Amino acid sequence: MLAMVAVATAWSVYQATRWAGVQSADYAHAAALRVDSTRNATLNGQLRLYDMILTNNWINAHFSGNADLESVYESRFRPEFVPIFQAWVALDPFNNPDAPPGPLFMPGYGSSLDDATEQLETEADRVFEEGEKARELGDDYVLNTVFLAMVLFLATIADRFQWNAARAALLSFGLLMLVYGVFNLTRYPIA
Repeated sequence: MLAMVAVATAWSVYQATRWAGVQSADYAHAAALRVDSTRNATLNGQLRLYDMILTNNWINAHFSGNADLESVYESRFRPEFVPIFQAWVALDPFNNPDAPPGPLFMPGYGSSLDDATEQLETEADRVFEEGEKARELGDDYVLNTVFLAMVLFLATIADRFQWNAARAALLSFGLLMLVYGVFNLTRYPIA
């Protein structure tokens, strides 16, 4: 019985440690994905500011009647912004009260980074959840180790009793705990 407890306890501790490693790796990976997502979101915000500043400068040049300066600003638009800007201008925004206040308010305005940012956030959430599951499994293995340690305690203390009925009761209870602990080891996933 003691040999079986020793092996089961060692395996349980080993698996708890392995799951802690999986948890740490998943948390680190999720954090890296969130950093990439934040980087994309920051860059996306900078691109929005860039588009807004160029649009505002283009509007100022337009109202000043400076077609050359308008062309300079248009030549600096990002390629994915050009169709949105052209669609906005086609709505005659300076005379059409139903036109959006600027191209940044047009349907479809955005950046290719929007989708990438969302994908990174979704992936980070998924990986973090995997880390949470690994933490729970590690906790299960630790709790199982406690059960198995109780078996060692009961087996040791049973030897101190002179009364055979007390010994038998403690050893029987210890055996039940051992069976439960080994059963848990068979049903828990292995890292």
